[in-house]
Amino acid sequence: MKGFSRRNLYYMRAFAEAWNAPAEFVQTVSAQISWSHNVALLDQLQDQNLREWYAHRAVQHGWSLSVLEHQIASRLHEREGSAPNNLEARLPGEGTALAREVAKDPLVLDFLGLTPEADEAAIEEAMTLRMAQTLMEFGTGMAFAGRQVHLEVGGDDFYIDLLLYHIPTDRYVVVELKAGKFKPEHLGQLNFYVSVVNDKIRLPRQQPAVGILVCGSKNQHTVRYALDGAAQPLAVASYTYETLPEAEQQALPSPQAIVNALDLDNK
Repeated sequence: MKGFSRRNLYYMRAFAEAWNAPAEFVQTVSAQISWSHNVALLDQLQDQNLREWYAHRAVQHGWSLSVLEHQIASRLHEREGSAPNNLEARLPGEGTALAREVAKDPLVLDFLGLTPEADEAAIEEAMTLRMAQTLMEFGTGMAFAGRQVHLEVGGDDFYIDLLLYHIPTDRYVVVELKAGKFKPEHLGQLNFYVSVVNDKIRLPRQQPAVGILVCGSKNQHTVRYALDGAAQPLAVASYTYETLPEAEQQALPSPQAIVNALDLDNK
């Protein structure tokens, strides 16, 4: 064989060194992703265990090359399942796995184009307008169920900021947004919303709802005490507007693609 560029030969050698046993390679997920995916893993990650971690998720979730690069750049392996939560205590047997799916910390909201001074209404509005990216950041298998969802309790009116649905586990995910620092009373409000959703919205065939409080910052000790006192399965995630490199910004869906997707949803 001939005609390979110097760059291609370099990657072939690096690939052979990373997977030095053919039998080992055939049995791994790296054999199930494209050459471009493998080049991205070689370029952006030095640790072989991390390469396998991202390769596995790329196969499991059908990530495109751009999505894979975005997840690596935002260090998904460090954020997945790291949000303080009480899911295992409130949902024995499934809480740990569920936490890996929905309890990400911090949420990287750089795609919203907001400043740290943005309030809850601005964050909610931006998330709604960029729902495709928002759902991707909350986790795989999330669907949008509603914004400012009305709850009527004994004549009193309440409104959920965002209501999502986690399709893989067949449950609602109640999202409450707080722009400032976490306060224990925030979790009390979310605990109440999850209880009402379970009673008034959830169908008998569906799994119990969970709640995610998204706040600007948090004291881990305060959060832990508040979680211990919450009856419902909840998680507390902070968010950041950390700007990603240009290549990763381009990996996100374009504004027009999001508008088209929302238009299709409304038809």
